[in-house]
Order: sequence, then structure tokens, then C-alpha cells
Amino acid sequence: MERNLSLDLHVLTARLDRAADRLLRASHGISYSRFLALTLVGGLGATTQRTLAEYLGVTEASVSRMTGVLAADGLLDVRPDPGGGRRHRLSLTKAGEELVTSVRRGFEDKLAVLVEQSGIAYEEYAEQTARLLSTFDRLEKGAGR
Repeated sequence: MERNLSLDLHVLTARLDRAADRLLRASHGISYSRFLALTLVGGLGATTQRTLAEYLGVTEASVSRMTGVLAADGLLDVRPDPGGGRRHRLSLTKAGEELVTSVRRGFEDKLAVLVEQSGIAYEEYAEQTARLLSTFDRLEKGAGR
């Protein structure tokens, strides 16, 4: 039977997302989608809800609800944009920074074990992943021109 790489990638992504969601809910009481939002805010620096919605591929209304919950949980700071309008600026609170740092470290350790168990050197996996992300960055910047 011929392998369908595209299907394999979708299945792998879905399985990784589900595993991450189960782990996060059990260990930290937060969903993967909310953790991803915190990670993006931390990685992008203070950003707007619109930018976060674009990165997550969801509506601004969805991000507004999510950021409200994260702010109520003390993980995210949501402030009116100094430029005015209805935009809000987002940044991690100290508790949000600590959660993202702790979870990322734990995830990387678990991923390293999984990758090594598959027979792939983790350093090779990390290098190839960085190359793919760099290619995405170049393509996205080129499309934005």
C-alpha cells in the first residue's frame, strides 16, 4: 500500500495536538489552544488580538473570548491599545511567562524521547524543523510584499 505523506502529516499533527491537549489539561488545567495563544503572545511580544487571531487562524471574536479567560486566570494582561480604537494589546503576566517556560521545557523533553524512540536523532529533527520554519518565514514575508 502506497503511503500518503500529506495524510500522514495531518494525522501526525492531529495526534500531537491531542496528546498536548491531554497533557496540558491533566498537568496544568489549560487547553492546548489556550497554551498556544500564550506561547504566541510570549514569542511575538506584546501584540494585538487581531494579530493573535491571524496566527491562530480564528476569528477576533474567538480570540477576544479566549483572552478574556486567560486574563481572568491571571496569565495574560489585556490593555487598550495606546493608539486608540477598540484594539487591545496583549502581554504575558509573570504567571503566564512561568507557565509557558515550564510547559515548553517539559514538552521538549517528552518530544525528544518520542523522536529518539522513532530512531531519529533529536538534533537532526530539531535542525530539520528549524529549516522548515525558516522556509515558511521566507515564503510568508515574500507573500506579504
